[in-house]
Amino acid sequence: MAQKLWEKNVQVNRMVEQFTVGKDRELDIYLAKHDALGSMAHITMLESVGLLADEELKPLLSALKEIYTQADNRAFVIEEDVEDVHSQIELMLTRQLGDSGKKIHSGRSRNDQVLLDLKLFTRAQIQELVMLTSKLFDVLITQSNQYKETLLPGYTHLQIAMPSSFGLWFGAYAESLTDDLLLMQAAYKICNRNPLGSAAGYGSSFPLNRTMTTNLLGFDSLNYNVVYAQMGRGKMERTVAFALAGIAATLAKLAMDACLFNSQNFAFITLPDQYTTGSSIMPHKKNPDVFELTRAKCNKIQGLPQQIMLISNNLPSGYFRDLQIIKEIFLPSFDELKDCLRMVTQMMREVKINEHILDDEKYALLFSVEEVNRRTLGGVPFRDAYKQVGLEIEAGKFSPGQTVCHTHEGSIGNLCNEQITCLKQEIIDGFAFEKVNHAEQKLLNSI
Repeated sequence: MAQKLWEKNVQVNRMVEQFTVGKDRELDIYLAKHDALGSMAHITMLESVGLLADEELKPLLSALKEIYTQADNRAFVIEEDVEDVHSQIELMLTRQLGDSGKKIHSGRSRNDQVLLDLKLFTRAQIQELVMLTSKLFDVLITQSNQYKETLLPGYTHLQIAMPSSFGLWFGAYAESLTDDLLLMQAAYKICNRNPLGSAAGYGSSFPLNRTMTTNLLGFDSLNYNVVYAQMGRGKMERTVAFALAGIAATLAKLAMDACLFNSQNFAFITLPDQYTTGSSIMPHKKNPDVFELTRAKCNKIQGLPQQIMLISNNLPSGYFRDLQIIKEIFLPSFDELKDCLRMVTQMMREVKINEHILDDEKYALLFSVEEVNRRTLGGVPFRDAYKQVGLEIEAGKFSPGQTVCHTHEGSIGNLCNEQITCLKQEIIDGFAFEKVNHAEQKLLNSI
């Protein structure tokens, strides 16, 4: 049986072991390549301060790069009797390189090691999410521009309200994503600070160079105070979860619109047959299951910040095992949201638009405000014009035109899509992903 990093002469009760390890072995696969990368930075620093010999560093770096590649190719395995990813990697290094493998833990604890792994994992996941969100944004803007002249009813209280357009509808969700990206950028900047060297939350008597590992891993800065670095466990995940929930909320609302608009009672859009599912009893059915599942999955993700908060919100400073449970709900959430983004992007690209919605006479009253405004522009006080049109509607004498002339910024005739696109690109540029990517690649090629 493989020894645990913390184990001495007393073997822990088997039931206690199973209960405390929980799903760590399964979930730590998410963190494996990041643990190897963080260890490469850590041992490079250890060699620079004399805690590792020069002749030990290169073989360790080479072995860790091999482990990184295994994990990146999904070939990394945590053995049956090994507690977690940290133990597995140290065991692999010790088998291959002997005593030098036992030295890599000098100056760190599993506490700051997992903190680092979570941050490296999270910032990589955020980068993928941002790119997928940007792709959806581009599809929405393209559709907005293509259908900017196509009117559809706007609703308030699910009652016919005023003229809208597909240009506005697609563009609204595109701009919503820019706000979501801005929140994600803030979460990314909170994530992208280095906790390594804080050890168990109280630092180390070794002469560590924390600035060096910060630069090696491409972090923006340190989590300077070692107690706060440990306090950041749970807080970082909660903050990022709020950003995930922002994107999820936009997708859930879009999915709800799509389900409504695709129904026969609305008939604003049509999904291609290959993107719908059928019924086992009703041969005519073409169900929008992708949007329904997106709505459910994204509503679940919107509950993630509250779950993390309830696990961590009454913990004092210092490390507690409660924090382990956060991994179970946090790590898989990225894949779920990425799947939703991919599916919604595809669906929005392929959706068919009904360009003759307003031919139906039930939408005639949609233009009542246009008539009020026309009379107001002709010199009638707005309140009088409003009353005139209202009385005509009640008497069944209202016969509106269907001409819409909206010219102000963000309206039917002036979508501001170029400005929204510039805003999106400015936000994405603000993440500065290239700095992180360059640092990681340089570290991997440092052998």
